[in-house]
Amino acid sequence: MGKVLEGDLIEIVIDRERLTGTVHLVGDSAAVFGEDEGARRLAARGPRPDLRPHPDLPDDTRLWAALAQASGGVWGGCVYDADRIIGKLELTERS
Repeated sequence: MGKVLEGDLIEIVIDRERLTGTVHLVGDSAAVFGEDEGARRLAARGPRPDLRPHPDLPDDTRLWAALAQASGGVWGGCVYDADRIIGKLELTERS
């Protein structure tokens, strides 16, 4: 996921009936564009270089984050997928 920059125009839509929401990049300091172009631009940007875990993050929190990421990450619901985690561990052991 790419970084949001100073000057970006962000559209936030909340549907209170369906209990859903969306966030889209729809412009920057030079132009206004649609959500598809915004998604393309965000994907091309990459993460911020200063984005990293806090050095004092507890081991149990780091382990939870690694297991959640191996299971599909925050967009996968942050629930453990045992088969997926085991498969990744087996691939690592073979390397």
